[in-house]
Amino acid sequence: MADIASAEDPDLMGAEDAQEGAGEGTSRRKKLMMLGGAAVVAIAVVGGGAGYFFGWFSPASENTAAPVVESYYFDLPDMVVNLSALDDRAQYLKLKVTLETHDKRTLAALQPEMPKVLDAFQVYLRELRVTDIEGSAGLQRLKEELLRRINIAIHPAKVDAVLFREIIVQ
Repeated sequence: MADIASAEDPDLMGAEDAQEGAGEGTSRRKKLMMLGGAAVVAIAVVGGGAGYFFGWFSPASENTAAPVVESYYFDLPDMVVNLSALDDRAQYLKLKVTLETHDKRTLAALQPEMPKVLDAFQVYLRELRVTDIEGSAGLQRLKEELLRRINIAIHPAKVDAVLFREIIVQ
């Protein structure tokens, strides 16, 4: 029983046993310190890699303001067209459209070409069915097609976006 107590209590251990116990404690500390240091290095490497990957260290990530691009808007006249229908019910589409451009010269090019623009819109819109413009995907396709048609009509000038102010299907 005395042997058990002496193994647990360093005061009861002999000088030789105490030195061995101290040696094991310092080697454990060294291992823990090395393991902790390796963990810190690993975290630094992973953090640096993530920073490089996400561009945190690139010169472009500094607070540089993007140049302000001025937008110009042009309101088209309101349009009401009857939609193509499979049955005998008449369905109408009322559309209010605004055009957006970043070039002031496009505004000047729009006015003389307005009959072409309205014709291109009317011909396309009259062929639509209600199912063609249902949901957000249908409206997005409508925007893209109107943008394509207006840019063909006013080429070489270019409209950047078609904006809907009002869409009513009745």
